[in-house]
Amino acid sequence: MSRVAVEHVATIRFPAFNTLSISLLISGVLVVGSAKSETLEGALSRAYQANPALNAARANLRVVDETVNRFQAGYRPTATIAADMGVVQFDGRTAGRHRIRTTIPSGAGVTVNQTLFDGFQTDNRVRSAEATVFGTRESLRRAEITTLFNAVQIYMSVLSDTATLELQRNNVAVLEEQLYQTRYRFRAGEVTRTDIAQSEARLAGARSQVAVGEAKLRASIGLYRQVIGVEPRQLAPGRPIDRHVPASLDQAIRIGLEEHPQILAARHAVDAAELQVKVAEGALYPQAQLSSAVQQRFDQRSPGDSSISGSIVGRVNMPFYQGGAEYALIRQAKETVSQTRFLVERDRDTIRASIVQAWGNLEAARGQVLAAQEQVQANETALTGVREEARVGQRTTLDVLNAQQELLNARVDLILAQRNRVVSSYDVVQAMGRLTRHVTSLPAPLYSPRDHLAQVRDLWFGVRTPDGR
Repeated sequence: MSRVAVEHVATIRFPAFNTLSISLLISGVLVVGSAKSETLEGALSRAYQANPALNAARANLRVVDETVNRFQAGYRPTATIAADMGVVQFDGRTAGRHRIRTTIPSGAGVTVNQTLFDGFQTDNRVRSAEATVFGTRESLRRAEITTLFNAVQIYMSVLSDTATLELQRNNVAVLEEQLYQTRYRFRAGEVTRTDIAQSEARLAGARSQVAVGEAKLRASIGLYRQVIGVEPRQLAPGRPIDRHVPASLDQAIRIGLEEHPQILAARHAVDAAELQVKVAEGALYPQAQLSSAVQQRFDQRSPGDSSISGSIVGRVNMPFYQGGAEYALIRQAKETVSQTRFLVERDRDTIRASIVQAWGNLEAARGQVLAAQEQVQANETALTGVREEARVGQRTTLDVLNAQQELLNARVDLILAQRNRVVSSYDVVQAMGRLTRHVTSLPAPLYSPRDHLAQVRDLWFGVRTPDGR
């Protein structure tokens, strides 16, 4: 099938923006870019490294990592150092004599407590925290997918808005020439004032569309800066990611239900909720603790008066009845488990629906590209014929203007169809949960969510974070 090559080289200058030069060839969608052009993969890499929302999600994971270490503290002993000093004044009679005596009692001691058994509460809290960490990692992966897909959308929007704006500006130039020729023909008596009015009206409408197109491109540039982190310069081709699109819808659904981070995060939430039931049940078990203390006292009743004492005490507490609150907590935790299981099913249905929708959009986009190419071809042929017929008086000025407008609309439709073709391919991949830096092999340093937990989970002390803050 033949392809239409409609080339538009746009240089857009706005007072509020730096010069943006984007070269776009629509119909294969091929963008003519220089060696220094920004590629779609490069823009995605920038977003992967610098997007604030994605970095906030990474920071949130590091926050959750610390809960593992916090609950592991239940395995470790606690030590307390205590010291005291006071003044005691005695004013009274001793053996018939009035005496005033001042002493300065003081002392210091160390107490160490170690939990021996807490109904497996510490074990289950640590495991629940780990499940929460795993779920948060999946949430981070989902944030990465969302960020990269947003970057794809805005990258392609800048390209399509630029090409559309240039088409509209070219249309203004064509209509200005058309109006000039119509006025010339009017002076020659070939057309009427109605033809001039029609040309003027169409030119005013075209200028209005240019103003709308400039505003739309400004908005896209602003979103590009927000998502990707830099101003767009020269943007190279945005190509579909068909190599990661499965061969069938059923295969895409199977992959999504197995790998999508939203479903995996929900499953980890179920694990964490089940462990919280065991934590609540631990309150019904006996609690055993070992406590040791060493203390030295200086009461100074006489010079050199002091004493040292030490103790080791084991305690076992057996809960008998605590008002029923512990039973309510257990029942509440079990209901939370039921809720999280329902949420897993909800998320599975949501992911399935989003994959089906994305797949349908991709198939529609493929068909729209072919139809738009044929429409452009037909409208170009029609415009040529209408112009020739108008020269011999078989067509009116309005016929020519309508044919020009139809060709413009067809070219704009082709731009949008090509934009949607690229975005829809990425949409299928993100709906399956695979639009990540690892799968797409972006040229950016890989952020490992596991490193931080490995650095902090066994720390016994220290207030500095692994990055030195």
